Amino acid sequence: MTTLPVLDPLLHQPVRTQIAAYLAGRGEATFAELKRALAATDGNLDAHLTRLLAAGYLESRKEASAAGRPQTVYSLTAAGRHAFATYVVALSALLPTMVETDELLRNALANPGSRGEESTSGV
Repeated sequence: MTTLPVLDPLLHQPVRTQIAAYLAGRGEATFAELKRALAATDGNLDAHLTRLLAAGYLESRKEASAAGRPQTVYSLTAAGRHAFATYVVALSALLPTMVETDELLRNALANPGSRGEESTSGV
């Protein structure tokens, strides 16, 4: 029996996955950039950033802005980069299983009387 990889429950949430992916690609981003890129509300984004910060996956710093008001800049920590890379590898390992399951489901829907098994009649 094949053991399926375990997905990090903290990253296995769409907004947090998007935050990690965005920061992995860009290096760092302000709250405003993340809000725009993810089309998230202030409250929703703040809640997810808080969870990632508490887990040690993100770090933040205050930076002066042209508008005079400090802005918060976020980036992945080494632990966050490792967790995200591990998550991507685990998710990639699940894809073949997902494709196989998708094919079985499609066959079952196309042939309601079958149990998802291939027909052996005429063999």
